[in-house]
Amino acid sequence: MASGHTLTPAVELVGQPAKRFPNESDAYRKARNALLVEEVELRRHLSRVAAQRRALPPGGEVTRDYRFTGADGDVGLADLFGRHDTLIVYSMMYGPQRKQGCPMCTSQLASWAPEVRHLQQRVAIAVVARSPYPRLAAYGREQGWTDMPLYADDSGDFTADFVGERDADMPAYTVFSRRDGTLRHFWSAEGGAHLADPGQDPHNGPDMNPLWILLDTTPEGRGTDWYPRLDDVARRD
Repeated sequence: MASGHTLTPAVELVGQPAKRFPNESDAYRKARNALLVEEVELRRHLSRVAAQRRALPPGGEVTRDYRFTGADGDVGLADLFGRHDTLIVYSMMYGPQRKQGCPMCTSQLASWAPEVRHLQQRVAIAVVARSPYPRLAAYGREQGWTDMPLYADDSGDFTADFVGERDADMPAYTVFSRRDGTLRHFWSAEGGAHLADPGQDPHNGPDMNPLWILLDTTPEGRGTDWYPRLDDVARRD
């Protein structure tokens, strides 16, 4: 959100004449306008949070030589940046102990995969997992992730430092920056069970998976015990 702008109070914005939908009641419109005020405030809050994130002081310098295995063999973290100065790394739950990738990670990556070519116009992105690269690459082909850069963290060094235990079966979202040749940790999603409200499934704010955002707009919402399955998200030709 641009600084220096005086914002019209949300309630005043919503109070302006708005389209009415066929056969809606006055009670519906009153409740919908009250909700719209909150939606405007939510949009503004998300903008404030994003600005606060961008204004973080420099993160910790990356001094360890993290190595990965990808389509072109052994590479370092700096190589994953390519021509960009910002790198998004998603650590997927797909270690040797799993017969298949995590359904939730798979669902999320399925929604990101078509956006990779657009993202790569601005930033670099990589998906890292503890499975050996041939196994990870085969899984990516099975899911149809043709443009998603996949890398194996064979040593577990990166996972140990930025995810959890060396063989942690948990996801992570990490952003790195490169300025004047120096690599730094910029930001990581730090949501989890310890931050969840009572009765709430742990998730980040905002959600990284549009699946949940879309369900939030429906009468049924997310539900309390539904999760995507692999047979929901596998590629269908």
